[in-house]
Amino acid sequence: MTADLIFYALALLTLVPAFWVVNSRNIVHAGFNLLFTLLGVAGLFAWLGADFLAVTQLMVYVGGVLVLVLFTVMMTRVPRAEGSGGGAARYLAPGVLALGVFALLFKVSSGTQWAVVETGEPLPTTAIIGANFMTNYIFPFEYVSLVLLVALIGAAILIREPKGISGDGDSEAGDAEVQS
Repeated sequence: MTADLIFYALALLTLVPAFWVVNSRNIVHAGFNLLFTLLGVAGLFAWLGADFLAVTQLMVYVGGVLVLVLFTVMMTRVPRAEGSGGGAARYLAPGVLALGVFALLFKVSSGTQWAVVETGEPLPTTAIIGANFMTNYIFPFEYVSLVLLVALIGAAILIREPKGISGDGDSEAGDAEVQS
């Protein structure tokens, strides 16, 4: 009984903020609701015994991607649209599509014979995955880290201002002549 209550609490922590992410008109509020949705998904992963996925969800999505998105949104000024129009008619096609997908998923999941396997306590997977990263899969792991390093250096080069150009378009040499 307690296990069911924990599952339902985590499911509510995932679904209710997800609803507000979709329906929020304020992008910052949607971002913070996405935080709770991603935390709920991490909790579900942890509850199911997928500890590596839970920690990855927290570190990559909550700790990295979501923080980057929220800072980007809060640092930029987005002009507000004057009345988006459309009313309820703009929700018709996505609503029908969502209901169709939900009906298909419900039909498939309720018509499938699910095998129940009693395995007891879930075993931690992080030690096994870590050992495989550092032994069997060391080359792909290092290759991905080099690709990410090159992407980071490329992004730094792209955002750097060229030498000799100041903020208002004058060259630094011109500024030096004015000062002397």
